[in-house]
Amino acid sequence: MGQIATAFKLTSQRDAKFVPWVIAGLLVPIIVVEGIGILLGHAFIALVPAILLGVLGFMVIFGRRAQKAAFSQLEGQPGAALHILKQMRGDWRVTEAVAANSQLDSVHRVVGRPGVVLVGEGAAHRVRGLLATEKRKVARVVGDVPIYDVTIGAEEGQVPIGKLQQHMVKLPRNIMPKDVAGLDKRLQALATSRSGAMPKGPIPAKAQRAINDRMRAAAKTKRPR
Repeated sequence: MGQIATAFKLTSQRDAKFVPWVIAGLLVPIIVVEGIGILLGHAFIALVPAILLGVLGFMVIFGRRAQKAAFSQLEGQPGAALHILKQMRGDWRVTEAVAANSQLDSVHRVVGRPGVVLVGEGAAHRVRGLLATEKRKVARVVGDVPIYDVTIGAEEGQVPIGKLQQHMVKLPRNIMPKDVAGLDKRLQALATSRSGAMPKGPIPAKAQRAINDRMRAAAKTKRPR
């Protein structure tokens, strides 16, 4: 309960619409279900499902708005996309910073059912070149396996950090589950021929700690659901 209270307080500070939304999520189902019960002459019987649905509505909206607020705090942080990719459920093989530069712009490679997804984060004009170069390297290894590229950002054609997971899971399933591991293994051979790769530990310690704290807060918020 302490974690829920803390998450509620933090989210309400970051999201001005949070409180009205969660109140609506609680009251609307109760009013609707209990209203139907009254019309049918079963007001008392309808009270229990009305309360249960109200609590469910509250928790669903609470979790989603809190997660959205947590993700919004990650925008512009080095390594934010990488952390979100590693949080994804399912067989997603994430390789950190397969291409990068000294400005901490980077491209992460994800292998999954869609094929290969290259996720770039940083300044768009610099990430564009990193993605193009990496895409050519990957294409020489994977043959006709689809390659997708994603640039994190708020501009047209980019994917906001808060919608990255949603974008990934909506990609079409192009390869069989049993082929994911083999494809990732073939791509690991590229690691020995990197040029200009990001040095080990590219994310500043302060930024790393801030991202970890925010992702833990988002995880705690999602537990009650």
